[in-house]
Amino acid sequence: MNSRLVLTLCMILSCGPLTAQAHSLKPVTSVEGITEYRLPNGLQLLLAPDDAKPSTTVNMTYRVGSKHENYGETGMAHLLEHLIFKGSPKTPDPWAEFSRRGLQANGSTWFDRTNYFASFAANDANLKWYLQWQADAMVNSFIARRHLDTEMTVVRNEMEKGENDAESVSTQRVLAAMYQWHNYGKDTIGARADIENVDIKRLQDFYRLHYQADNATLTVSGKFKPEQVLNWVEQSFGKLPKSKQPRPKLYTLDATQDGERLLTVRRVGGKPLSIAAYHVPPGGHPDYAAIELLNLILSEAPSGRLHKRLVEDSKLAASVHNFGLALAEPGFTMLIAEAAPGASQNELNRELATVVEGFASQPVTAQELRRAQTRWLNRWEQSFSSPEEVGVTLSETIAQGDWRLYFLLRDRVKALKLDDVQRVATERFVPANRTLAQYIPTDKPLRAPAPAALDLAAQMQGFKPQPAAPAVAAFNASPAHIDAQTQRSELANGMRLALLPKPSRGQTVQGVITLRLGSEQALFRKQSVAQLTAAMLSKGTQALNREELRDALDAARVEIAISAPRADQVSVVWSSKREHAAASLALVSDILRRPRLEPAMLEEVRTQALAALQAQADDPQGVANRALAIAMDHYPRGDARHARSFEEELADLKAVTLAEVQAFHATLYGGQQAQLALVGDFEASELQVSAAQLLGDWRSTGAYQYLTQSVSTAPGSVQLLATPDKANATLLGMLQLPMTDAHADRPALMMANHLLGGASNSRLWVRIREQEGLSYGVGSGLRFDARDAVTELWVYGIYAPENRVKLEAALREEFARALKEGFSPREVKQGQQALLSERRLALAQDEQLSATLASNAELGRTLAKTQELNIALENLTAEQVNSALRRHFKLADFSIVFAGDFK
Repeated sequence: MNSRLVLTLCMILSCGPLTAQAHSLKPVTSVEGITEYRLPNGLQLLLAPDDAKPSTTVNMTYRVGSKHENYGETGMAHLLEHLIFKGSPKTPDPWAEFSRRGLQANGSTWFDRTNYFASFAANDANLKWYLQWQADAMVNSFIARRHLDTEMTVVRNEMEKGENDAESVSTQRVLAAMYQWHNYGKDTIGARADIENVDIKRLQDFYRLHYQADNATLTVSGKFKPEQVLNWVEQSFGKLPKSKQPRPKLYTLDATQDGERLLTVRRVGGKPLSIAAYHVPPGGHPDYAAIELLNLILSEAPSGRLHKRLVEDSKLAASVHNFGLALAEPGFTMLIAEAAPGASQNELNRELATVVEGFASQPVTAQELRRAQTRWLNRWEQSFSSPEEVGVTLSETIAQGDWRLYFLLRDRVKALKLDDVQRVATERFVPANRTLAQYIPTDKPLRAPAPAALDLAAQMQGFKPQPAAPAVAAFNASPAHIDAQTQRSELANGMRLALLPKPSRGQTVQGVITLRLGSEQALFRKQSVAQLTAAMLSKGTQALNREELRDALDAARVEIAISAPRADQVSVVWSSKREHAAASLALVSDILRRPRLEPAMLEEVRTQALAALQAQADDPQGVANRALAIAMDHYPRGDARHARSFEEELADLKAVTLAEVQAFHATLYGGQQAQLALVGDFEASELQVSAAQLLGDWRSTGAYQYLTQSVSTAPGSVQLLATPDKANATLLGMLQLPMTDAHADRPALMMANHLLGGASNSRLWVRIREQEGLSYGVGSGLRFDARDAVTELWVYGIYAPENRVKLEAALREEFARALKEGFSPREVKQGQQALLSERRLALAQDEQLSATLASNAELGRTLAKTQELNIALENLTAEQVNSALRRHFKLADFSIVFAGDFK
């Protein structure tokens, strides 16, 4: 339940008998597979059926956010979002119900709207139950004083978490400076005084005013039966009355900004930042499409103007990015630069503003426009291909006034002309419209166009929907069926392939290549060399420079991510389309086999790594993570498995040379110990041939030796680490157990962890989060390894530093209670339903499935192991769970770190 637009999908529940009755709802309009209905009470309903994945997403959007709060009410919309999950007389504990039924659910609050969403493995009973819950929550939620008292501290903890983040704090201060009167200048989380002193009756009145059927849009996407859902919606929501109290019409607009505004934020820690912010039109305005593309033209690597000037040429910045939103009323865009270590802040400020406001002297080029359009449209298509994303993303255009803006903005981006983009750039990116760092008097200020109310109906008159995408056939995501459809083979060099052709929305293809490389000797003192080598892979190939490579990826509709989680492992994950499947594989192959590895690129990735390291060193979570890893470490300095201190990693990063990087790639990268997995809409025989031609002869010259891991022998310990001037603190603890994922206790330990701290109705969550309000996030986790006898059990929590003693006491008491009392058969039964539902949903997500197939290819496994584990989970008894719990869960053996400002 973040104040930021964080779309964390969580899942749903089970209910009573299903009924089918005739409904009276008629379509209002339909756009590209999404059909709108309207109930007599005003509720807007959007149905987006898609059988490609066996999952369903339900999203309820209310047209109320921080914009609608009056004096003394800041944070009220967000606080109300929290209290909705405190239940109603019919459902007194929604989180327990969600977890019991395998629901992944959450909510979020933003400037113009609040939404509540859930995704789950397609199930009629769960869908009907969740629709009934949403209808009940709309009018019958408790919104009680007793819940406010505990939840207010949780919200305050969430506020303090945001206060730890330098960029979050800085962007909020920028918005406060940009807006004199409009509520977009107030952070959604609200003022501390308002949150702590909120009047319960005022909050209840706010709820009754805004949580009404005619102020809401219900969206259902994914796999479901439309006629059945129409019946259920009419049954659940149709009986709700139309609101009788009119909601006030909002009309506040800020005047045109009349000069540069400057501010400075000073805090301990964090990365130096420079932010140039500008007022922009509403999301429904015709000019907003140009703003979207100008953000890419300015900030996107490698061709972005800011990236070239600040990162590559002047080395003033470690990285640049943008933060801009399509809002219902005149909004903002921010261009943000993270200063390179040692760079001049004043010079960075000047260069940032100069480049952003330089379109008058250096107009937008046709190539810049074409690149930005291609990239933006590719990302839009990727989003539209996902039922989960579409179902939740529509909240933003609903909040702007018309859900069809989702498609109209795409059409406007497609149709943009160079002259229009140039006009918007020179109107909006001017000194008088800038908020940065200082005020400068100007005789003849050049001002942006005055904000004006938007006639959205007029904007929509010329809108012509495109044809809906064809329906996609349903896919059986059971382990046995996936195994039967997966084509497994091995290339000449030993690379293992797992290809799963299946229907997908938008004809998408998900790919994964994992490499295992090196040996203990070859990787000695090479942790940072491995890290920077992987970071440089996407910066150009021998045949294509960085810009040409980015253009080629865009042309093939490829989104790619490269990571090196360990020194001996590299992972490439990408998505593309059926028509570009072979081309995308060729590009990935070229990136891996023939990277450019130039000096300038090494310095860029080194600067970014140093900046990230600096940020971790000041952050409680970063400090706790590092300290915990060191506490569990038993490998010597230089070993690739050694947990380095901040100082050791800093020295290693600075010492890496280009020759080391080039030698590392030339010697250790190869396909002998690699796996390729593809899932989605493609021709398997074609990609089998392509893989053989592109990768079948790729071999490393260096020997490979798997780096085994062993259990730490360090005794249990507790550390208190100081992170000055941080409003939020972090708890992390870990215990290592000598077992692999084949251990007989695995199913029971998974269930014990789920019930203790792995779910939203777990013992730790209910006690620490729900009852005592000590932490915004608390829980436990469990990770098994397939090869090494090292299983990691961890606990975590974020909290206000003054609550550390209470948090630790509650944690120890709940561990002791679980060991003494155990878990009841009822708890275990509910946990089985939830865990099995989560595991089924994971197999319905192509990206997760491709990663699983790649991992199984490395291990020589099939999904039969997955099915065996599912069966074992299904047959667990409470006695087995409690026996495993008592054998292995000993809090005294944990290494625990508390990091925060405890003064």
